[in-house]
Amino acid sequence: MKLIKTLAYLLIILFIMPLAGCNKSEDPVPEPDTGKITFKFYHYCDGAPLDFDIRKYVNEAGNQYMVNEIQYFISDVTLHRPDASSYMIMAWKDIHYVDTDIPSTHEWKVLDEIGTGDFERITFTFGISEEKNQSLMFVDHPESLMFWPQYLGGGYHYMKLNGKWLDTNQFERPYDFHLGIGQIYDSQSGEITGFIQNYFEIEVPASGFTINKDQETVINLVMKVEKWFNNPHTYDHNDWGGDIMQKQEAMKLACENGHDVFGVLSVPPSLRYGGRSEF
Repeated sequence: MKLIKTLAYLLIILFIMPLAGCNKSEDPVPEPDTGKITFKFYHYCDGAPLDFDIRKYVNEAGNQYMVNEIQYFISDVTLHRPDASSYMIMAWKDIHYVDTDIPSTHEWKVLDEIGTGDFERITFTFGISEEKNQSLMFVDHPESLMFWPQYLGGGYHYMKLNGKWLDTNQFERPYDFHLGIGQIYDSQSGEITGFIQNYFEIEVPASGFTINKDQETVINLVMKVEKWFNNPHTYDHNDWGGDIMQKQEAMKLACENGHDVFGVLSVPPSLRYGGRSEF
């Protein structure tokens, strides 16, 4: 009888132990260390903050010109680590609109929680990729005003850079330096037979940075406007006229010039006293 009680006791212990193991709480997985990133956008010409509505600039072709306004999209911003891994910003939005007339667009507080550590460079798409550049995806102003006519390819402008230049007859003429989807025209009928995607990737030079835990890292991006008109091509307003939306050759030239338009502003204007900032 005593043996039976002992065996019964052991069976109970063996039955309870697995149940107790199932209820044992596991150690929680620690949350990864993250920080935030904010992009600020500046616009310079010839090494100094851009002055609008004043015909004070001369491009490589010798055109005297002014800039009235600039609007553009950047998208697919990607942060690259030294180990060749990367992170694409995509929380809430992956396309950012910048408008020189709207100060609130000059700062992009990215919502993504980004893992801490070092990043060696930043790349992004200037404009919007073919997959994402869909007509009517922006329903509110000001982004909706960037629409690209449907018959010219649809979607949205990559950029509107508007201003005036002094032509060969010394008349001040407006120019619309607009980039977007290009067209292929039939040489006989003049009808559109196809479209060309002109968006391109920019690798921002000297754009390494560090994300620290629970801290905000600010990246000051600067557009160097004069670069749109030189290197590798000399862009002449007198050759291309005031409107290039239907001139694929001109847009191609401009996009190829865009490879080094952006840089990092080491000391933004609000933090310096006179002189010029370094890129």
